[in-house]
Amino acid sequence: MPKLLYITVNPKKDIERSKGRQIGEVFLETFKQERPDVEIVNWDLFTLDMPEMDEDLLYARAKLSFMGYKLEDLTERERSQITRMHALADEFITFDYYVFVTPIWNLGAPAVLKAFMDNLFVSGKTFKYAPGGAIGLLTDKTALHIQTRGGIYSTGRMAELESGDRYLKAALGFLGMNMMETVYAEGMDHFPKQIPEIMAAAKEKAAEAAREMAKIKVEI
Repeated sequence: MPKLLYITVNPKKDIERSKGRQIGEVFLETFKQERPDVEIVNWDLFTLDMPEMDEDLLYARAKLSFMGYKLEDLTERERSQITRMHALADEFITFDYYVFVTPIWNLGAPAVLKAFMDNLFVSGKTFKYAPGGAIGLLTDKTALHIQTRGGIYSTGRMAELESGDRYLKAALGFLGMNMMETVYAEGMDHFPKQIPEIMAAAKEKAAEAAREMAKIKVEI
């Protein structure tokens, strides 16, 4: 059975208080109608149990990568951290479709997104080293980013400063994923009276993206 991983990156649990979640729900409703055969799983990064890139995890990676250590040679803390990282990456790659719903905070995404992505860069699982440089292994996966923006980042001087969508697309692209065009709702802090129109347009784009993703078939 094909699977879609729906990843939310916002501490707001109430959908009515989160514009990103509202747009994401339109995507989900549309996608379910188009592809009832796909299992959908939700990960909330603010509650997800995942290791952070601390000293123990860094040493664990180095010891196993090029220092000649085996898993049983690591300290208990190092072994716990690296085992959790690999388990998260293993589970992540079992999905076929991915949707990330994030806000832009201070030019970028919430820090928890970077902490999560650090767990996915596992050599031999999501990418491999080759003579010409690293090669992504998730070439049969498709991902979409839904982002809410208080300011205007699609044009003008702020376009070069936006680093949330840019980072996510670069990271997932590095891992080999097929990236769809980002769905965004922007300018809501600048033009509060226009929020209904901005949201309506974003929801329509989300529905269109859902129909487009639904057309992409995967081998099971």
